[in-house]
Amino acid sequence: MAAEVVVVGSCMTDLVSLTTRLPKAGETILGHKFFVGFGGKGANQCVQSARLGAKTSLICKVGKDSFGNDYVDNLKKNGISTAFVGQTIDAATGTASIIVNSEGQNVIVIVPGANLLLNFEDLKRASDVICKAKVVVCQLEITPAVSLEALKMARASGVKTLFNPAPALADLDPQFYTYSDIFCCNETEGTRGTPVSCFLDAVRQLLCLDYASGLAKWCSGSHFGLRTSILSHYLAEILTGIPVGNLEDAEKVGRMLLERGCKLVIVTLGAEGCMMISGDEPIPKHVPAGKVRAVDTTGAGDSFVGALAFYLAHYPKLSMEEMIRKSNCVASVSVQAPGTQSSYPYRKDLPQDLF
Repeated sequence: MAAEVVVVGSCMTDLVSLTTRLPKAGETILGHKFFVGFGGKGANQCVQSARLGAKTSLICKVGKDSFGNDYVDNLKKNGISTAFVGQTIDAATGTASIIVNSEGQNVIVIVPGANLLLNFEDLKRASDVICKAKVVVCQLEITPAVSLEALKMARASGVKTLFNPAPALADLDPQFYTYSDIFCCNETEGTRGTPVSCFLDAVRQLLCLDYASGLAKWCSGSHFGLRTSILSHYLAEILTGIPVGNLEDAEKVGRMLLERGCKLVIVTLGAEGCMMISGDEPIPKHVPAGKVRAVDTTGAGDSFVGALAFYLAHYPKLSMEEMIRKSNCVASVSVQAPGTQSSYPYRKDLPQDLF
C-alpha cells in the first residue's frame, strides 16, 4: 500500500557523553554516563507521524555500517517503510558526538556523512512513492537542492508539500517558498544553558548548518513554551531579517513570506503558541499553546511537524487552525519525557479527542 506521508531527510546517530566538566584541549577526562540515540530531523518527523498511525516512508541515506544497520532496524520497529533508505560504503552514517557537562554546557561535533550523499538519482528511484503520497515533508539537513527537487516532484503530482526550513539559510533558494504548500518556521528543539547562551549557540549552530542544535536538553525547570521560543524566533529572523518578539512581529514575518510565494505560513511563538497566515486567509490567526512542565524539549519541533503531516494526510477536512492545535498537543506530550524519538507519543497513549 502506498505511503501517505513521505519524508525526505536526514538520519543522525547521537553519541552522548555526560561529564562534570568539559575537557580542555588535549585533555582526557572521565565521564559518568554514555548513551546512543536516534536523531536527524527527517527521521524524527517520520517516526512521530508513524506513531500516530500514518503509513510512512523515509527517503534517506545511511552508511553501510553498524550505525546504519541499527538505524534501519529502528525505522522498521516504528513501522516505517525502508524501501528507499539507501546504505552506502562511500560515507559513514551521520553522527553527532556530544559532550555535556553538569551545568548544561555542551560541545558538539557533527559529521553529516551519508546524509549529504542523498542525490537526485535516489529521488528518481523513489518517484513513485513520492508522487502517490498524500503529504511530502522536507527540511534542510540534506543537500538543499535535493529537498527542493523532492518538493517539485510532489507538487507536479498534486501532492501536498510541507517544508520545515531548518537549519535556516539566509540565502534560501526562493523556489522553496513557491513549492511549499505549508512553510513551517518551526525549530523548537532546545539547546542547553541560559536563554542568552542558547541564543548564542543558536547563532553559531544555524550559521554553521549544525544538525544538532536540539540534541542536548536544557537545564530543568522551564516551561515548554519558554524553551522553544528562541530558535524558532531566530529562524524567522534569519529568513526575513525581522526579529520576532511578539505576535505582531510574527505577523510581519508571515506576510513577508507570503509575498515571497508561500501559500500558508506557520511561525512558532514559544509560550504563545503559533501564528498562521495564508494567501486565502490573509488575516493572521493566533493558535495558543497549553503550558506544560518540560522534562526534555529535544526534538519537540520535529514532533510538531510529524504530527502536522499526519493530520494533513488523515484529516484533510480539518481546518488548519485545528490541525495546528492538535499538533501542538502532541508535541507538548513529547517534552514531558526524556529523549528525542523515545519521547514521541503513540496514538494509543494520547487523548482520543485528538483523533
